[in-house]
Amino acid sequence: MVDLYLASASPRRAELLTQIGVPFCCLPVDIDETPHAGEQADAYVERLAREKATAAWQTLPAQSGACVLGADTSVVLDGRILGKPRDRADALATLAALSGRTHQVLTAVALRQGQRCESIVVASQVRFRVLREGEAQAYWATGEPCDKAGSYAIQGLAAVFVEALQGSYSGVVGLPLCETAQLLERFGMSCWQAAEG
Repeated sequence: MVDLYLASASPRRAELLTQIGVPFCCLPVDIDETPHAGEQADAYVERLAREKATAAWQTLPAQSGACVLGADTSVVLDGRILGKPRDRADALATLAALSGRTHQVLTAVALRQGQRCESIVVASQVRFRVLREGEAQAYWATGEPCDKAGSYAIQGLAAVFVEALQGSYSGVVGLPLCETAQLLERFGMSCWQAAEG
């Protein structure tokens, strides 16, 4: 059995990976997440996923044969990456921009084993209903938006803002499970079927 490491401290990604029955250990890394000048959003998330996987893999013993999974998620509106809010005003401005509109959520997943690294980018469309006056302020006061890309968590209280979703729900949360499972299988790792068999 190949050892799998998740290059993330995100409890959401750990929960999602656990959901599909793959044993793993968390191996968080800290990398510079500044976008490059002129970098497109899809290229940005894919680069970060690959860099996270590589940074964690480089901390493992040589010849370990282990695989490292890296992932990154960005919320994109009108081609602009909406990162984690800097402060209350930034979060409120982001939520106001998302109100009544459709935005894109991009999640990249990369798997590294030795010199082999494969990655995918999954795009989903999320539509917010129009937010009523005071809702964004009340949501900020819960503390939930503080560390979330786009200043919201679809799996949390912000679920009530989501009018429609086209694509991968788990991808919007932070790890597209269908595509992640397919990527793991290409590296010889199966999901819950192993437990059943």
